[in-house]
Amino acid sequence: MSDKKIVAVVDDDPEMRASMMRLLFAFGYDVNTFDSAEAFLVCAPISKADCLVVDIQLGDISGIELAQQLAADGLKIPVVFMTGLDDELVRAQAVGAGGVALLQKPFSAKMLSDAVRTAIG
Repeated sequence: MSDKKIVAVVDDDPEMRASMMRLLFAFGYDVNTFDSAEAFLVCAPISKADCLVVDIQLGDISGIELAQQLAADGLKIPVVFMTGLDDELVRAQAVGAGGVALLQKPFSAKMLSDAVRTAIG
């Protein structure tokens, strides 16, 4: 069994999911990807993820709503949010939902690595 930390990535953009998977794998993490909040919520109760990297702008359920639902379900997975929107409301919502970091797209590989490392502890 691997002792690598697991990062779950939730993003509805297939290219972003693929690039995040490659980057996080290169940093030494195992990576699970999901194309929607709903897809992750189905797996969340049995997920071994040590950290969740989630886009705020998803389909029916936003990244913020996903984090809130996980918390309501008693699942304590540290969350790193990503967004293409940078405004005070988004930042406040990310903090309110317990986000460890909010990465403004496009972000550097180092910013991602630092945020995930902080989230995992």
